[in-house]
Amino acid sequence: MIDRRQLILNLHHRPAFGREDFFVSSCNEEAIAYIDLWPNWPTPLIWLYGPPGSGKSHLAAVWQEKSGARHIKQSTVAENLKNISPGFCIFILDLSEGIENENLLLNFYNVVAEYRGSILVTALSPPARLKFLLPDLGSRLKSSPVINLTLADDALLEAVLIKLFTDRQLKVKAEVVPYLVRRMDRSIAAAQELVGLIDEVALAEKKMITVPLVRSIIKSSAVDA
Repeated sequence: MIDRRQLILNLHHRPAFGREDFFVSSCNEEAIAYIDLWPNWPTPLIWLYGPPGSGKSHLAAVWQEKSGARHIKQSTVAENLKNISPGFCIFILDLSEGIENENLLLNFYNVVAEYRGSILVTALSPPARLKFLLPDLGSRLKSSPVINLTLADDALLEAVLIKLFTDRQLKVKAEVVPYLVRRMDRSIAAAQELVGLIDEVALAEKKMITVPLVRSIIKSSAVDA
């Protein structure tokens, strides 16, 4: 197993509301603060954006565990709008492909706000970069808290890699983790894929997980950046 004494991380470690442990670092601490603040959000809607692999889906799942929110897409907004009631108005809305129907989204926002519900939007860009035909919708979205979720920093990647290796009960040389952090794609999804591949190769070749082994895996795969 990894000797954690050799890998000192300046992170705090917290449970993810029934899911896998969730590590908090500078790249996600603002988002987690808003997750913790719910249901005392300052507005009905929080806008969470960031590039693919930055952890939006994981954070949305954390909030879903806490709030009981329904995860919906734009294509189902109209259907869900018909069923909103005072106890049935907490949503995660995926706007990663932009806004398709402004009138419908404005109506959805207003009804949720009327029932004092909550909407967590996940998107690739902030509302300030969007062009709105409806000024009322633009003003509501732009006045909501907008949180930028960046790609994982070194500390977060190290923590995630350690946990992934530990979960698989893999014996890993301590220098492997910092070696991977310097060379891998900077996303949680990439870490999961890379550790899974390392596990498969090490098992097939019956080798210890060392820097030479992971170097050969990275060179022969498309996992690295």
